Amino acid sequence: MLGDPRRWHPVAGFGQLAAALERAMWRPSRTAGVAYTIALAGGATAAAGWAQRRARGRPAAELLLTGAATWVALGGRSLAVAGRELAAAVRSGDLEEARRLAPMLVGRDPRDLDGPQLCRAAVESVAENTADAVLGPLVWGVLAGPAGVVGYRAANTLDAMVGHRSARYRRFGWAAARLDDLAGWPGARLGAGLACLAAPAVGGSPGRAWRTLRADGRSHPSPNAGPMEAAFAGALGVRLGGRNVYGERVEERPALGHGPLPGPGDVDRAARLSLLIGSAAAAALLAGLRWGVSRR
Repeated sequence: MLGDPRRWHPVAGFGQLAAALERAMWRPSRTAGVAYTIALAGGATAAAGWAQRRARGRPAAELLLTGAATWVALGGRSLAVAGRELAAAVRSGDLEEARRLAPMLVGRDPRDLDGPQLCRAAVESVAENTADAVLGPLVWGVLAGPAGVVGYRAANTLDAMVGHRSARYRRFGWAAARLDDLAGWPGARLGAGLACLAAPAVGGSPGRAWRTLRADGRSHPSPNAGPMEAAFAGALGVRLGGRNVYGERVEERPALGHGPLPGPGDVDRAARLSLLIGSAAAAALLAGLRWGVSRR
């Protein structure tokens, strides 16, 4: 209903704190990275856990805390809007505007990307972030309440900041990257399955999405982005993967799916699929699971 605030977002504030602490703690060392990750992710989880214990037994306080934590962590609406804005720019032929919008979705260098490559980047980002910014918080909300939501979002934010395979972060960011892989595992599998089931809503085939997930999901270097991107590729009938440029670093990603490169319409379909997974299927499934657990 509300979407993300343009200014003063709590996750942005956490990111500023993490950047300041990185400047003080950075060393080319896994030990330093472990301490950095524990201080930030552990500190955020502990603070939310303290608030959760204080609210226990007071339904209004529990509802407010859970709602606030979940709202802070979810990013599905902003993700869909960013994807649709990029698609509209490509559709109108304004590639400079599309390249300007691309950093809101992707970390790769957009300067030399043409229309199909910009759309591929957008679909891949929408797929991956449906797990990171929608399903992950919902899953951990079911498993551990507000503390789980906040701890998951902290780990995911740290991975986005330092969990890279660059010279600077290969060792320092190792702990953040591994923690995010572990925390994101259940949400990515749930999301990939829901993408297959929801494929007809975007003109796709559940069977094709499932076959693509089984065939290509493990070939991606990320254990969580791979299943999501493969399922979306199969559901949309497009081909993802290829060369990605991150500054001076170039990665050759394996192909996911069989079909043409995505176009603007496919980005719109990916945004619709993402919203459907997050706002309907996952919410209903996880609410039912929570109700069943509470009944037992």
